Amino acid sequence: MTTTRERPTSPAPTQPRLGAVGSFRFAWRQLTSMRTALFLLLLLAVAAVPGSVLPQRGVNAGQVATYLQEHPTSGPWIDRLGGFDVYSSVWFSAIYLLLFISLVGCVLPRSRQHWHAVRAAPPRTPARLDRLPVFDVVEVDDDQAAVLDRLATALRRRRFRVDVRDGAISAERGRLRETGNLLFHLSLVVLLVAVAAGHLLGWRGDVVVPVGSSFSNAVPSYDSLDAGPWVDTERLPPFSLDLESMTVRFEEQQAGSQLGAPRELRARVTSRDDPDAPPRSSTISVNHPLQLDGAKVFLLGNGYAPVITVRDGTGAVVYSQPTPFVPQDGAYKSLGAVKAPGASPQQLGLVGWFLPTAVIDDQGPRSIFPDLKNPALTLTAYAGDLNLASGAAQSVFTLDTSKMQQLRTPDGDLVRLLLAPGQTRQLPGGRGSVTFERVERFAGLSIRHDPARGWALGAAVAAMLGLALSLFVPRRRVFVRVRAVQPAAGTGGGRTLVEVGGLSRGEDAGLEDEVARVLTAAGTPTAATEKEPA
Repeated sequence: MTTTRERPTSPAPTQPRLGAVGSFRFAWRQLTSMRTALFLLLLLAVAAVPGSVLPQRGVNAGQVATYLQEHPTSGPWIDRLGGFDVYSSVWFSAIYLLLFISLVGCVLPRSRQHWHAVRAAPPRTPARLDRLPVFDVVEVDDDQAAVLDRLATALRRRRFRVDVRDGAISAERGRLRETGNLLFHLSLVVLLVAVAAGHLLGWRGDVVVPVGSSFSNAVPSYDSLDAGPWVDTERLPPFSLDLESMTVRFEEQQAGSQLGAPRELRARVTSRDDPDAPPRSSTISVNHPLQLDGAKVFLLGNGYAPVITVRDGTGAVVYSQPTPFVPQDGAYKSLGAVKAPGASPQQLGLVGWFLPTAVIDDQGPRSIFPDLKNPALTLTAYAGDLNLASGAAQSVFTLDTSKMQQLRTPDGDLVRLLLAPGQTRQLPGGRGSVTFERVERFAGLSIRHDPARGWALGAAVAAMLGLALSLFVPRRRVFVRVRAVQPAAGTGGGRTLVEVGGLSRGEDAGLEDEVARVLTAAGTPTAATEKEPA
């Protein structure tokens, strides 16, 4: 009788528990992997897209307010998600911070390993050189020691790190490839820190200054000011400047698309670093900013500021100053608004166009050239509440007419004023008059302070250098083994068999030439045997 012995059942395997420390180590390794760093870099680029598509509150609050008015359904939701403050939103900052941690955790350990590898000797020569991707052998007429010394000298001249041991040579070059790779990633870390420091400690403001007017570096003087969270806006540098004149020249000779193209743009200013400092004259032009107490003043644009005087129904002057009008096309057809909240019996508002070279045709009033050839001002008049007390942001170049009525003539026609310099037009109903005095120019200035811009520039240059090294420096290893061979009978002299093998990281079209140069340096061959790579 045959009995079958049952195989004992083994207990189910028990998986080890990670625990809190193991889970943290696993999460850290995933976060600091190069794959995660590349993914976060791509995600940061994608997250920056809304900041380029949507208006940003820090750059132009007026455009944001206009967008919210034009999109009453989607606008508030975009605002809740931080779409109008992308670069200071929680989700963008989270991606930015994770990318910084990932790069630091990835690059620093690799830098330490690279430091030890640079100081270490090249790896020992393998036993079977014929298994390397490139291999060749030659027999030369010389003794073993002389050939070995000659090959080591030749490799050193080609900037190889050489280790001679036991009748063999191991040599390597191209450590700068890994150095460049690490330099590139370390530069990205420095660049991220510099950008963050610039955001926290820097500020940027834009202002329109008419010719003959002054600007002081204080919050009320700016049309828009974007200051970092760590900037004390009450302690901005106390510099000031006066805009003395503007030089603007347009192309008048060439026809076609070049007609009216700007050819020269310069602003002459008098500046002071503080109220007690002596004044100094300077010229600001495109790409040539003015340096003032750690800030740079850039000339970004220009336009016209008609001097407009508004009198109310009592004859009192309620508005009289240069009024910037913003160019809307290449012929400088410019949009602007006048707000007179002190007018009586009702507040007055005017909105319209300034035309440097005015014509009226079937397209309506327009400008055909950007220079002052035939200036004219077309305005539409409103009376009522300018809605300035609501506290909502309003652009100085537009008029909120939600609580105003457009003025009409006694015949019921809408009031449209067309004025040339020096002309005055009366408003209906005894509401006053509008006078177009003359035309001044204005300069659009952008004033920026970024304490980390030097670090950002240095990091960008270092990143480009590191990228070039990692792309164009080949990483190669060359191994040589020599041994004495018995000469043929009657030939005399010493002979040496030289075996050379080459190895590279990645594709390297010059590796075979490198091995061939080593064989040439070995000496005059007596016999050579080529072997196919294993």
